[in-house]
Formats: sequence, structure tokens, C-alpha cells
Amino acid sequence: MNAIIIFIQKAIAQGIVILFGATGEILTEKSGNLNLGVPGMMYMGGIGGLVSAFLYENHAANPNGLIAVLLSFVCAFLCAALGGLIYSVLTISLRANQNVTGLALTTFGVGLGNFFGGSLSQLAGGVGQIALPVTSAAYTAKIPVLSNLGVVGEIFFSYGFLTYLSIALALFVTWFLQKSRSGLNLRAVGESPATADAAGIAVTKYKYLATCLGGGICGLGGLYFVMEYAGGTWTNNGFGDRGWLAIALVIFALWKPKNAIWGSILFGGLYILYLYIPGLQRSTQEIFKMLPYLVTILVLILTSLRKKKENQPPASLGLPYFREDR
Repeated sequence: MNAIIIFIQKAIAQGIVILFGATGEILTEKSGNLNLGVPGMMYMGGIGGLVSAFLYENHAANPNGLIAVLLSFVCAFLCAALGGLIYSVLTISLRANQNVTGLALTTFGVGLGNFFGGSLSQLAGGVGQIALPVTSAAYTAKIPVLSNLGVVGEIFFSYGFLTYLSIALALFVTWFLQKSRSGLNLRAVGESPATADAAGIAVTKYKYLATCLGGGICGLGGLYFVMEYAGGTWTNNGFGDRGWLAIALVIFALWKPKNAIWGSILFGGLYILYLYIPGLQRSTQEIFKMLPYLVTILVLILTSLRKKKENQPPASLGLPYFREDR
């Protein structure tokens, strides 16, 4: 029983990183923008939150956990949103190719994170020596009382606040896209920007805002990984392929954030499954790591065959739109 509980906890911990990234990318793709820079924006968010918390804790006379959380949270969101802004300027205003720009953003973000993360680690005394006791304690604090309710407490209430925020954000984005006027306008932009433009919807504004806000949400995934999952430490290239798994989860969830909640836990479990199967060789472990992608491909094939419109990507996804070209 203990092994099962630990596996579920680890699957959830892995999945939260992916959930943040998928939620942000769904919001972006609903505008018609295909931003493959999710891994880069995760790195930008993670390093932004880490550096700000490090500077605060090492320069404040009496560092406060709440202030450390607020500062690192805002910095992580803004740094990753800046990545979304860079992508938007290049693809919307300067007409750069979306796929190339997204991949370049990933390279830029990973390099930026590794440079500052490595420098910060050396400044603090070496890899893994970054000391953020106040910030780490605030991010990893469990829910009082409820976390002590036996098995129920261990499975559902033994995580930091970012875990619950990721679920709340996914549910909010679901409501926003389906029930709010702005969400309906955003979906219209993603389906047919020319038609939305003719109806008086500010296409460019919606694309910019969705991409920047989506990037910021992706950055919170990086913040979660650094602060809660890794306990306030930095390892170069430590995020692995979680950013790409977030993009795969968008497809698996059929562009619906509420589906991404349980899908992220499934992906998290599949991602670490090889660790719980004894006797696997290295080559076999790599095959198990492919499972989330294989499941995504299967879902993509099935949804393509069924051709239900509500399960398809936005019609203009990845296609540039310039008003003067109408």
C-alpha cells in the first residue's frame, strides 16, 4: 500500500509541471498561435523565480516567506510572459515562421536558464548548494490538519499550494474558454481570424494577450519544478523533456484544460513507471519513457478518424494572419 501511495504522489508531482505547461499552451493555441517554446518559457519562469528569491533571501534582514513567494511568483510569471511577448512580436508583427520561432525560443530559454542557474550555483558554493530555506519552506508547506488524515491526506492534501493552483487554473481556463465573452472571442480568433476581424474582434490584441498569459502560466510550471519539486535547487537541463510532454498533453487533452488535469497525472505516472519495474535495462527504460508520446499519437489518430469538431485543434492553428492580406 505504501508503494502505491508513493507512486501516486510522485505521479502527481511529475504531472503538475506538465499541467502548467499544457494549460498555458492551450490558452495560446486557442488564439491560433502554435508556440513550441513551452520548454524555454518553463526555464525562463524557473530561473526568474529562483534568482529573485535568492536575491531577496540573501539581502533582506529578516526574509518573510510570504514576500519571498509573491516576489518569486511574479518574477517567474513575468519572465515567461516576456518569452510569449518575444514570440508574439516575431510571429505576429514581424511575420516570422511560428514553428522556427517557437523552437528558437526554447533554445534561448534553456540557454538563459542554464547560464544564470549555473552562475547562481557557483555563487552559492556549487551545484545544489543554493540555500533558500524560507522560500522553499513556503512553497512546500502542506495543508494543515488535512495532510494528516491518513491515506486520504497523503494522496490529496500533502502538496504545496502550486499543486492546487495548477488545478484551479486549468478549471478557470476551462470556464473562461467556454462561458465568458472574451473566451468565446478568443476561440473565434483561433477558428477564423478573418471572420472574427470582420465582426469587430481585435484579433491582434487577443493573440498577443493569449500568448503572453499562456507563456506566463507555462513559467509557473518551471517555478513549481524548481521551488517545490527540486526544493529550491538548480540543475542545468534538469527539466528533461517535461516541456515537450506538456505540448503532447495539449493534444491528448483535445485542447480542453479540464482533460489536462487527469491527463497530467497519467503522463506523470507513465513518465516514472520504469522506476517501479525491477530489472529493466537502460534501453528498456527509454522505451517506457516513450509511453506518454505513444498514447498521444494513439489519441491523435482516433480523434482524426472520428472527426468530431469539438475534439479538433483550432482551424487556424499555426497559420499566420495579417489583416492587410485579406
